[in-house]
Amino acid sequence: MGYKVGIGVSNKHLHLSEEHLAALFGAGYALTPYKELVQPGQYAAEEKVDIVGPKGAIKGLRIIGPTRSQTQVELSVTDARGMGLSPPVVESGHLSGTPGVKVIGPVGEVDLNEGVMIALRHIHLNPRQAEDAGLKDHDLVDVATYGGRPLIFQDVVIRAGDAHEREFHIDTDEANAAGLASGDEVEVIRKRDGIRSGS
Repeated sequence: MGYKVGIGVSNKHLHLSEEHLAALFGAGYALTPYKELVQPGQYAAEEKVDIVGPKGAIKGLRIIGPTRSQTQVELSVTDARGMGLSPPVVESGHLSGTPGVKVIGPVGEVDLNEGVMIALRHIHLNPRQAEDAGLKDHDLVDVATYGGRPLIFQDVVIRAGDAHEREFHIDTDEANAAGLASGDEVEVIRKRDGIRSGS
């Protein structure tokens, strides 16, 4: 296919619901934008929290805003194992059956029953970009990387719509395995049959 996409390496972070933001930081609290992200309307916030799992903790986990309908903690496999967790690899928002953690903020704590996940690698495209690439929402593609440790990522899901902007999202484990960094470029080399199940 030969469609080129820039990489955004996603470090561990979390998204908070309005309810949990209030519980952790106080009623009426609003997140403070620190850095705008490529995806429209999204930003890294100044605020951070600590999370505690069965065997370990992560301190200073950055919040990504704005708030969402459900709190979601996104970790790499390495991060999760260090906490004694085995979360599934799923799409954002598909949190049923995922493990929980304790989240500690400056004024309160929240015990999540679910919400910890490892993000399925994916490509964001707006409608024009998807049309240019000959792709649609939830298509599956294979992506080739280049450089000193080239490899092919299979079954990468397309996330296409008005709330998206062209970017290939992988986590730190995946980036390190391929010797990649944010801003590097990859190539969509083939479209696979079918679409992502459960989408």
